[in-house]
Amino acid sequence: MTTLLDRPATAAASRPPAQRPAARRARLVRLSFWVPAVLYLAVFFGYPIAANVVMSFQDYTVTSFYRGGAPFNGVANYAHVLGDDLFSGTLWNTVVFTVASLVFQFAIGLGLAVFFRRHFPLSGVLRALLLLPWLLPLLVSGTVFRWLLDQDYGVVNQVLMNLHLISDPVPWLVSPDYAMTAVVLANVWIGIPFNMVILYGGLQSIPPQLYEAASLDGAGAWHKFRHVTWPLLRPTTSVVLMLGLIYTIKAFDVVMVLTQGGPAGATQLLSTWSYQLSFTELHFGQGAAVGNVLIVIATLCALVYLRAVRAEQSENER
Repeated sequence: MTTLLDRPATAAASRPPAQRPAARRARLVRLSFWVPAVLYLAVFFGYPIAANVVMSFQDYTVTSFYRGGAPFNGVANYAHVLGDDLFSGTLWNTVVFTVASLVFQFAIGLGLAVFFRRHFPLSGVLRALLLLPWLLPLLVSGTVFRWLLDQDYGVVNQVLMNLHLISDPVPWLVSPDYAMTAVVLANVWIGIPFNMVILYGGLQSIPPQLYEAASLDGAGAWHKFRHVTWPLLRPTTSVVLMLGLIYTIKAFDVVMVLTQGGPAGATQLLSTWSYQLSFTELHFGQGAAVGNVLIVIATLCALVYLRAVRAEQSENER
């Protein structure tokens, strides 16, 4: 009885001799495409994640570097991290930081994309200037905002005081009441260009005839946006929000430059807490456990996104 595994060999054997070298070359070409990709994923993604998972189940400290190994301690690192009083506050800070950044980045980016869809002089130059926050290194952007939001000589406080909106300088970076607002403000400024560019590309794919037909039906600007722009922009919107979520939930550089997770843990995120446990307190196992929690959250968000995309594709194919 011929099995499924035997069929390729049987088919190859039944081919004429002249076709066998061609089939072998086609197989080698296929291998040359997917083998480098698999090796790249295995070396640069698979191995670090696997090593981080193993470390999270070990009592890995500084002495482990000298001994060459660390004792296995089961789920003690996870139990310590999840039972820590800082975990709930850090998780809440991560949610607030991510949601607030996504909402303002998307709203402002969408407004700018709709604005630049109109053709006017120097629109290309203005779009290029708006890309500057995206081009700057995150450390540079964080340093600039640290100067802007400084309590004593920051430009933001000087402007607000000159406009008589505040009477005393606001301690943006040293007060637990304002620190989260400061880091969200900086992260929104950094993320607006990404949202604007992707949404602007999505707007260019909408046929202008639809807007002309809507105008003939007497639709105003709001009704055109609601019934033409928004439905046709929904696939692009999903991509922008999901990529923004994955990028924001692991934000690290801006927070470390501005507040380093302080003051009093007011801006401590899962990413900065993992760094603090690993490289400040030298509890590498606990830091790896927090990192794995962050990876699980990001993976769940990605799976929800892929499930939503497949459901939308299935609905469109019906």
